[in-house]
Amino acid sequence: MPTSPEENPNPKVKLPAPAKKRRSSLSDIWYNKDPQALKQLVLQMRAQWVSNSTTPPSEPDSDTQTLTLDDPEPTRFSSAPDYTDLLSDELLLSVLSKVPEQQQHISNSLVCKRWCKLSGKLVRSIKLLDWEFLESGRLSYRFPGLIDVDVVRTCVKSRRNSGIVMSHRLVSLHLDSSFVNGGFVRKDGFLGKEVVDGGVKVLVEGCANLRRMVLMNVSVEGLSYLGEKCETLQELELHFCDDFALKGLFGCRNLQILKLVGCIDGLYNSMVSDIGLTILAQGCRRLLKLELVGCEGSYDGIKAIGQCCQMLEELVLSDHRMDGGWLSALSYCSNLKTLKLHCCKVLDSSPGPDEHLGSCSTLEELHLEQCQLRDKQGVRALFLVCETVRELVFRDCWGLDNTIFATASVCRSLRFLSLEGCSLLTTEGLDSVVQSWTVLERLRVVSCNNIKDSEITPELATLFSVLKELKWRPNSRSFLSSGLEGTGIGQKGGRSLRRK
Repeated sequence: MPTSPEENPNPKVKLPAPAKKRRSSLSDIWYNKDPQALKQLVLQMRAQWVSNSTTPPSEPDSDTQTLTLDDPEPTRFSSAPDYTDLLSDELLLSVLSKVPEQQQHISNSLVCKRWCKLSGKLVRSIKLLDWEFLESGRLSYRFPGLIDVDVVRTCVKSRRNSGIVMSHRLVSLHLDSSFVNGGFVRKDGFLGKEVVDGGVKVLVEGCANLRRMVLMNVSVEGLSYLGEKCETLQELELHFCDDFALKGLFGCRNLQILKLVGCIDGLYNSMVSDIGLTILAQGCRRLLKLELVGCEGSYDGIKAIGQCCQMLEELVLSDHRMDGGWLSALSYCSNLKTLKLHCCKVLDSSPGPDEHLGSCSTLEELHLEQCQLRDKQGVRALFLVCETVRELVFRDCWGLDNTIFATASVCRSLRFLSLEGCSLLTTEGLDSVVQSWTVLERLRVVSCNNIKDSEITPELATLFSVLKELKWRPNSRSFLSSGLEGTGIGQKGGRSLRRK
């Protein structure tokens, strides 16, 4: 009698127990490529997710189609409708624009791909940290509405895990010790000009409405292409750029603000001389503000700027390397209203005779910050050229004693004076000069330790009473005494703060 293979023909002989069938795991389903099993697994996961949800299920609508695995959008695991799909891109973009920028980056872009793309259109400014992100075109695709781009940090070669961080008031970035030599980063430590030019072209093709750019080690071709394609470009900052690269500025016809950084101690040293300043002046005739950092030059370069850039209103010189005699060229700046000098070791080493200095008749503001004012001849020449100023600001300047400060008395039209961090100036030196300014309206004295309340003369006190604005905080003791006035604390025989 035939028997089935499952029956034992000889009951006395025990057959081995059949092995239990192992339950298929997710890896088995994936590697075996079983579509039916995979669909069944996904449906089970979806049902479990819906059952664990705390939100009560909505009643199905007769017009709503049931979502299956064959739908074109299988990422929706919930039966609840997405009401944002009813909004057009323009309307949703208007709603997202009302959200603060930080929340927009963190939250909105992570909701879905549609929100990520729309949120990218609202980003206007970015500081690039990955050059490949720009070179691949992902930057302009992800943020097509950019108007302000800074690529300086990515132009310096360094490892992402580098522990060397250089912090400067102009730039802060990571450095690699293998590219540092002699106190500066070697040339091979920067991206090549061809690489930077290629990145500029990729960026401009995707973001043609740029208004501000910060570049490093760019060539004539890159600047020319930028000026040709971005007609809306109004502000430009150039680092590590030589004289002849500035020829590309001829294409930036609408440029109004230019910052040229020639040298940063400890990072790089590039040559910007009178040649570059002359090229700059001839190519950017609509400039309103010009800032020169670590640039060389002389009388000829400043004169060319004054003659060509007749709309220039603000000139900033930081850590300049100008030759002697450049101050007299300021008289050619016929529309200059503000002059700022930052971190200058010498104002003018050889200003020349007074009759050749001239005067900048339109100048209204003069700012001196962290400058060395030990050279009386150079400081006096500066005040003679700027004798028409109405606002004079000193901040953390070295060497400003009574003798140097007395040279500012030639500024008869001064209406506002600010002194901060001038520790050598005394009350007597301040009194003798301030009394000569008959039209002074505002005075600010902060952190000048040698100016003391006890040395204020009756004439100076009378002047204080007629001022429209007075901020008097020469030292911490003066500020403390004014705060404790009337309490009896701090006086001999008065109250004490000691515990019993």
